[in-house]
Order: sequence, then C-alpha cells, then structure tokens
Amino acid sequence: MTPLFPGFEERCVDVGDGIEIAATIGGSGPPLLLLHGHPQTRAIWHKVAPTLAQRYTLVAADIRGYGDSSKPAGLPDHANYAKRAMAQDQVTLMRTLGFKRFLVLAHDRGARVAHRLAMDHPQAVRRLVTLDIAPTLAMYEQTNEAFARAYWHWFFLIQPAPLPERLIEADPARYITDLMGKRSAGLAPFDPRALAEYQRCIALPGAAHATCEDYRAAATIDLDHDRADRDAGRKLQVPLLALWGEEGVVHRCFQPLAEWQRVAVDVQGGPLPCGHYIAEEAPEALLARVMPFLAAATD
Repeated sequence: MTPLFPGFEERCVDVGDGIEIAATIGGSGPPLLLLHGHPQTRAIWHKVAPTLAQRYTLVAADIRGYGDSSKPAGLPDHANYAKRAMAQDQVTLMRTLGFKRFLVLAHDRGARVAHRLAMDHPQAVRRLVTLDIAPTLAMYEQTNEAFARAYWHWFFLIQPAPLPERLIEADPARYITDLMGKRSAGLAPFDPRALAEYQRCIALPGAAHATCEDYRAAATIDLDHDRADRDAGRKLQVPLLALWGEEGVVHRCFQPLAEWQRVAVDVQGGPLPCGHYIAEEAPEALLARVMPFLAAATD
C-alpha cells in the first residue's frame, strides 16, 4: 500500500471478537472514514487521498472480509457479515483511534456498511457521502431483468457455499479483471498497482468465502434490518450526499436520489460523469462535489 499512499501509516486494529481491521491513516484535520466496495480494498482512494489529506485525517479501512482485514467463517444466518456487524467494526476502529465523531465517504459495499453505521450510530457520523448505490432494500425489491443481467454477481455470490467460492478460487485474478473490466470504463481507469492489490487480496485465504458472505447477508439479514427500520419509520438523520455514475447500472435501473429521500431526512446529490468506480474514474469530479459538502459540517 505504501507506493499508493506515500507518507501514510499502515495499522491493523483489534476491534473485538477476534476481528482485526486494516487501515491506512494519514493527513490532518477532522477525521474522515473511507470505506471501499467489492471486489476492491482501501486502495481505491489513492487518487483522492492527497487532496483530502490536506484538510482531513483520513482513515481508509478494509471492511470485514476484504483486503487485509479479518475474514471469519460465516455463521448459518450470515449475521457476522451483516452490515450491522461490519458497521460496528468501523465505529470501534474509529473510537480506538481516538475519534468519537467523524465524517464518512463510502463506495459500493462500503456505502452499505456506512448506511447501517449512520442508522445505528447517528451520534458518531457528522456527514455521510455514498457512492454509486441505492439503498439495498430498494434495489432488491425493484430487481428486474436489466438489473439482474448487469449485476449478475449479486445473484451468483449468494448461492450456497461452496459453489461460488470454488469458482472464484479457481482463478481469483481473472475474477477481478472480468468483473471490473466489464463495467462501462473497462480496466483503463485503474492504476496497475491498485489492480495488483485487488488481485492479491481476493486470493488471500478466506477472501472468496468472505465476499460471498457479505452478499449472502445483504440478501437476508440486512433486508430484515432495513425492513424493520422502514416499518418503524426510522430514517437517517445525518446530512447525506448521494452520488452515482451516470454511465452506471444504478443510474440506468433506479432513481437513486428519490430512493435515498425515502430513507433519509436530509439528502442531496446527483450523477457524476463516469461509471461505477467513481474515485478512480473521476477523482477530480468527485472531489469537486465532496469537498464543499464535507466542509459544511459545523459541529
């Protein structure tokens, strides 16, 4: 990670229950937690980190099951990969580092963790930015043929173990390039060092299983938690900026801003001129939208 984040510190933090979370830390100013998506790691932030680090103390973490963080065997109900458990990892990480309140910028799976983090721990989150997702419940409830074809991996990864694990483990490096390279921008936006990091990490022992468990939880226990929030009328209270790629599947298949407005009280956002991997495809456009929003935090 050092070549991608020169001058940053690498840490591995015990967050309890045998789980360690790997993080890259640097910069100065108010704390900003950065969470990545699938099938990537904290390396996704390397293009925007230098600018963000001028104003914020960055904590770029690998979420449970990814990168160099712990990859426990999944429980029968997938509860240890529920976004509730993964969110608790990040709250404990930040508290261990001395940060009780912080900003959050999160992509893809990390944004689903961040959604749950802000719902379960509103006192911890000052402002939240989500990248290229609509709420999980909305996406599953509105699944149609176009979405299922484009996000085939959502339905492949949730198949019972060990089928998807075995297929990923047969050629993990190609899983990365095939999945990421078939998005709108191909592989061109990715620094070869970052791509090599994604390939290294998906090949680690337990990584394929952890990835599948993340998605299995999303299709089961996470939906239970989201429905409980909806039924109780609970909404996100923190200011939320929702951004997505105008060349991506979320833009094509859903109305992300409207969906976020159904689950949050203070929402703004819109599309950026890119596909799914916003921080690597359009770092300058992302910074132009994110920096003013984060700077508006007043507490």
